[in-house]
Amino acid sequence: MRLHAFILHLSRATARRENAHRLLQDCGVPGEIWPAVDGAALSAEEAAEERARDLFAPRYPFVLKTGELGCSLSHKRIWTEMQDRDLDAALIIEDDATLDRPSFDTALALSTDHLPTLGYIQLQTRPHRGPARHVETRGDCTLVIPQVPGLRTTAQLLTRGAAGRLLAAAPGFDRPVDTLVQSHWHTGLRPGAVFPSGVRDIAGELDGSTIQGDTRPVWQKLGRECARLRYRAAVKRFARASRAPHPAGMPRGHA
Repeated sequence: MRLHAFILHLSRATARRENAHRLLQDCGVPGEIWPAVDGAALSAEEAAEERARDLFAPRYPFVLKTGELGCSLSHKRIWTEMQDRDLDAALIIEDDATLDRPSFDTALALSTDHLPTLGYIQLQTRPHRGPARHVETRGDCTLVIPQVPGLRTTAQLLTRGAAGRLLAAAPGFDRPVDTLVQSHWHTGLRPGAVFPSGVRDIAGELDGSTIQGDTRPVWQKLGRECARLRYRAAVKRFARASRAPHPAGMPRGHA
């Protein structure tokens, strides 16, 4: 299986440009700097066309911010590019990451070996908590299939087939892309996760996140947090009841 690297980089994030080129050099996979979609530059009509409402349950309780929509569309365009170029698989890394060797090398090799079976593997920046099927431990890196996949899209690998499934599941976005990927009861795709992965988020060391912060009044923030907690509880219920198949031959025990 041949991997192609896409380093997602927003052109106006000039403080991250050097880091994006460093990631492409250091990841050890041939590829390119991929232009991220600038959500803030989308017209109201473009944003409305790409946003959806209530695509599947549980209902996502928030309207996407422009930065979240831009991030989601950036990944979706890579999924489409994989189909157009007939790419076997992709390594996607966002430009606010850094790679710690040799842990990244081990995580990449472990993930590449299991990618044909799993289809989608997150190179996570934080350990998984909760039920998960243990797949393999290699060196200091452990690959699991979480019952509730973690969020974040800092780095991941996926096959062309998995990208096609995600495209079919996302005619528009009613939730951020990492929340879509988490929803295996809808996509039919159970992501694996590796930690430690040798991938770290260094947005704070560069220029901060390009996704807007929450400037709402305190009472609105409290209401938002309550809605978030209800949504997370619903995600756990849907994940437990999910009929998404576990890959053939994968262990059935939990880590």
